[in-house]
Amino acid sequence: MFVAFAVVNVLAIAANAVESVANFMGAAWVKRNSRAVGVPDSWLPFLGFVKGAAAVGLAVGFFWRPLGIAAAAGLVLFFVLATALHVKERVFHNFAGPVMFLGLSVAALWLMLVV
Repeated sequence: MFVAFAVVNVLAIAANAVESVANFMGAAWVKRNSRAVGVPDSWLPFLGFVKGAAAVGLAVGFFWRPLGIAAAAGLVLFFVLATALHVKERVFHNFAGPVMFLGLSVAALWLMLVV
């Protein structure tokens, strides 16, 4: 079970770190996706900070579980809201992204709690 915990958390850390950097850099694909659901470009640095902080929290969670649990729970909330926003705005061409991140976040949280 620890192997699953480690693999899922490393994947979640890497995915959110990449997203964080892309948000800070204002990558064209990030802007395109955020604009599609009505999120202004001015929010990208904040969203990058949130995802980066969560990635760090998950990494620290290997050694201090309460912070990892908080980071994973925060990511679940973040991606529930992102998924809901996609549904609300009827933007489904890139719907797999937030759903994949949500699933990864739920798995990370569950494994943080049970391992």
